[in-house]
Amino acid sequence: MAEERATRQRERQGVVVSDQMDKTIVVQVSAQRPHARYGKVVRRTSRMKAHDENNEARVGDTVLVRECRPLSRDKTWRLIKVLERAV
Repeated sequence: MAEERATRQRERQGVVVSDQMDKTIVVQVSAQRPHARYGKVVRRTSRMKAHDENNEARVGDTVLVRECRPLSRDKTWRLIKVLERAV
């Protein structure tokens, strides 16, 4: 049962663009997809707020976030790990 539940949670990799809030980071996720009609590759970005319990992520870090239950009005993602530190 727990394995089924874990597969439904989406994971995204992105870059931290803000860490000014306490225990919250803003992650920007980029995706490249071909346009449905014209076929041109289009870059789409989305920004999401993620819970960072220990305030360990900094601006520029590449992080992995996982979807979770709503923690606040905007925050439905949780930081899993920092993949790469910014220089």
